[in-house]
Amino acid sequence: MAAEKGSAFLLKVGNGAVPVVYATVAGLRTTQLSVNGETVVITSKDSGGWRELLSGAGVRSVSVSGAGVFTGSAAEARVKANALAGVLDDYRLSFESGESMTGRFLVTRLDYAGDFNGERSYTLSLESSGPVVSA
Repeated sequence: MAAEKGSAFLLKVGNGAVPVVYATVAGLRTTQLSVNGETVVITSKDSGGWRELLSGAGVRSVSVSGAGVFTGSAAEARVKANALAGVLDDYRLSFESGESMTGRFLVTRLDYAGDFNGERSYTLSLESSGPVVSA
């Protein structure tokens, strides 16, 4: 597998239409993705002292975070509106290889910051709701 550029790891938000059209959330400098899986322990006296886990059980989720420079794009405005309304929306993460991950996410945190002599910046956190599909 070839190395990929971090700048090609993009977060995109849907436009609410059917079919969904995605727009890149502009200004992001860093994007992070975590795939989470809860364990269900089924260890018993028959386990020989070793922990055993139940395959396919537990709650799976995807967490996304990012930080960047505010550009005033329509995609940033949609993320802000989603955060203020507390609604789920369609998001896509795309990679340089052409692979993507798509699902419904809730904005769980949106922070803005700015120094008197610097740019306005933001950080965001998203949590998945339902399946996240890799393509």
